[in-house]
Amino acid sequence: MLKGTKLYSIIRMKCPRCQEGDFFEGHPYKFSTMGQVKKRCPKCDMKYELETGFFQGSYYLSYALGVALFVAVISLNYIFREQITPTFLMLSFILALIVLFPLIFALSKIIWATLFIKYDKSLSKSIRLNKK
Repeated sequence: MLKGTKLYSIIRMKCPRCQEGDFFEGHPYKFSTMGQVKKRCPKCDMKYELETGFFQGSYYLSYALGVALFVAVISLNYIFREQITPTFLMLSFILALIVLFPLIFALSKIIWATLFIKYDKSLSKSIRLNKK
């Protein structure tokens, strides 16, 4: 249903151009390959790093996702707790960041790539036809 949208590539962590090949070497929570982007798409042969240092811009997105996480943690604490102590709030921040850091790291890179790489519907169709 979402195929062809940028959101599909982000959620499924697929190639932004063909939305068929995997974007990362492994799962975001597999620490040996955490955050490692493949050199090229295994399906459409798209080179992911468009230029040297391309993914350095994803650091800004990582920061924004971290801020959003902290706002969510504060909001949830205010909703579900009567009284919030600074210690509990800090522990909530640290726990959320430890648990979600690999996902934030991966999401920032895939979002950054989808900002610059456009989906090519004809590539996706030809890849599916070649499978058969």
